Amino acid sequence: MTAVPLTTKKDWSSDQEVRWCPGCGDYSILTAMQLLMPEIDRRREDTVFISGIGCAARFPYYMNTYGMHSIHGRSPAIATGLAMARPDLDVWVVGGDGDMLSIGGNHLIHALRRNVNLTILLFNNQIYGLTKGQYSPTSEVGKVTKSTPMGSLDHPFNPISLALGAEATFVARTHDMDRGHMQEMFRRAHAHKGAALVEVYQNCNVFNDGAFGAITKKDARDAMLIDLKHGEPVRFGAENERGVMITDDGAQIVNVADVGEDKILVHDETADRGIAFALSGLAQDRESPTPIGVFRAVDRQEYGEAASAQLAAAQEANGPGDLDMLLRSLPTWDVS
Repeated sequence: MTAVPLTTKKDWSSDQEVRWCPGCGDYSILTAMQLLMPEIDRRREDTVFISGIGCAARFPYYMNTYGMHSIHGRSPAIATGLAMARPDLDVWVVGGDGDMLSIGGNHLIHALRRNVNLTILLFNNQIYGLTKGQYSPTSEVGKVTKSTPMGSLDHPFNPISLALGAEATFVARTHDMDRGHMQEMFRRAHAHKGAALVEVYQNCNVFNDGAFGAITKKDARDAMLIDLKHGEPVRFGAENERGVMITDDGAQIVNVADVGEDKILVHDETADRGIAFALSGLAQDRESPTPIGVFRAVDRQEYGEAASAQLAAAQEANGPGDLDMLLRSLPTWDVS
């Protein structure tokens, strides 16, 4: 196998004018990706970005790779077909919270439960940006928008909890204000064999500005971001004075001095998903301490590999299929 040629950010950047609103968080996500790609030892011609509809869905235009701007909510389904047909490719899926969790929710959960070899980036800005500011499946209760002038009545999805409930084998969260953390989560997700989902808190500075400011601004991060690291106690705060412990009621934030260090949860990405699920529900709103990092990373048979093995076994047992015979077979059956 020939060596992968050295590349730079410029090689992975297309010649298309990047057209998001000035100040949009999508710019920082795009830059993080373009800077990361030269480091992961893959070729541009073996890389595909597939998106649905929405602001985030413009992403494939700006990557100098293969790509497809597909239809609303269907990017996981289209990407599944590609990943099955061409397992040699790196298939990335990009979409927003409206695209992936509303009309596309069904496709997303089934791609995750099947464990198709996809790297899925879910840009969550808790609003519909492209269609000018309607509430989305992740908007908070009471959200006043053009489509909910008296406030949203819907209880929002928690994308991490949803992915864990669908038995996703890799689930992580990052945010658009920390390029290094984004790149580490994208790198980990890409290296995972199977379905990997990374939720990215992303600011929409036109229709939902500052949605995550209380936790992602630089001066707030020590007190508000709980960085999950495998094998390490789950602690945070300027002096690591706060931590997370598991009780009969789930995950709970405590002062370490009050309970003792031995009571603090040691994070295990491979543990039973119940612990990861408890961590995913720790933040009750956008002004509560919020976990980021890898919630779960486990091994399970990848769907495309399993399907290919089935096909090979069938061919070995029965020989090549006869498509003409199949098409001309009569759709009849006997009822006894």
